[in-house]
Amino acid sequence: MPLGVVVERRDSQSPWQDYEWCPVAVIPGAGPVKDWRMLRAGPGWVQFHAATLELELFRKETEGYKLNLSSDPPAVYVVLRRGDEADEPELAPFCVTVSAIEAQDYLDAGDDIVEGVPIPEPVLAFVQDFIDQHHVEEPFVKRKQKRYKPRRPDGPGRPPHRDRA
Repeated sequence: MPLGVVVERRDSQSPWQDYEWCPVAVIPGAGPVKDWRMLRAGPGWVQFHAATLELELFRKETEGYKLNLSSDPPAVYVVLRRGDEADEPELAPFCVTVSAIEAQDYLDAGDDIVEGVPIPEPVLAFVQDFIDQHHVEEPFVKRKQKRYKPRRPDGPGRPPHRDRA
């Protein structure tokens, strides 16, 4: 499902940066965009349609989708990545996901901006339908602990006993 990513640039109160970037919405079924397109502006902020990315769902990740839909409110997570090269934009949408687990993985890396935006009703229905078709409950299996076996004093890996010759 194609999702248009709406990014907002706000004036910053910080003396070290001029503005802050934050994803604020997604547009279901948006067409592709070559360059950022301004959507709205106000005093101290501007919103852009920055990119259109594919929302991909995978059968093995339905647990992360269920976790997201059970949260209040559910979200589409947008990952923004900083450009490294001189010809790249300062910031660009990298991916969109509805998996809370995948979003956490991007947060753990620490280099990306990851924000949840409100999930539109068509996307919510699409994800719920996917879960209903593909989710398989996996039973929890507790690992068995190995019993502790003390090593023999002269067993393998031990230095020889001093009393022995």
